[in-house]
Amino acid sequence: MNVFTLIKEDFLNVKRNDPALHSTFELFFNYPGLWALFFHRIAHWFYNKGLRFLPRLISAIGLFLTTIDIHPAATLGRRVFIDHGVGVVIGETAILGNDVIVYQQVTLGGVSTSKGKRHPTLEDNVVIGAGAKVLGNITIGKNSKVGANSVVVKDVPCDSTAIGIPARVLKRGFDKTPLSHNKIPDVNKEIFEYLLKRIEVLEDALPKGKQEGVKKKDHKLEELYDNFIHSMD
Repeated sequence: MNVFTLIKEDFLNVKRNDPALHSTFELFFNYPGLWALFFHRIAHWFYNKGLRFLPRLISAIGLFLTTIDIHPAATLGRRVFIDHGVGVVIGETAILGNDVIVYQQVTLGGVSTSKGKRHPTLEDNVVIGAGAKVLGNITIGKNSKVGANSVVVKDVPCDSTAIGIPARVLKRGFDKTPLSHNKIPDVNKEIFEYLLKRIEVLEDALPKGKQEGVKKKDHKLEELYDNFIHSMD
């Protein structure tokens, strides 16, 4: 697919998927993520032709106008959508698949100064929440999500949700709707709830020597603990 077809598809992608868009005219003024893609598509095309200075110049202009920093060597697939986009950084060896959504303040960065693949790979239909940092030569599998402000330094399998610092991978809480971050479980809250109730059971049972009802409460706590443990890889 040639660069102009990709650019046209980027514009149509916003019109199809963003409910905040009320007219085509808004595309030219209210979508820095779209214009960052526009500059990147051109810079990347020149970069693949073996040029170096001109692509970096085009990227610098795009950065100045949009506050979004995409290295011209980064590989972006079809229908990538950078929503709001302020502060997004995409490193040199990053690879983004098709239909990826990236929100503001996201960094797809490296953890090494050595040459070679040192930035993340995002497979198709990945969603990266606002403020998240995905670092190193890792892979975020198809249809997976990274919660807002999470820091991911390990691979995330397909159809999963990663949250926290450092990010933990949840086997539950995944929803195929792109904007379903409100359905991500709070695993920190769950484990603290478990510990507090465990202490309550022990305080009630040991000093008073009461055994009645303790086994029932303990069984419920074991279910809560198992639910927490099995929510993560």
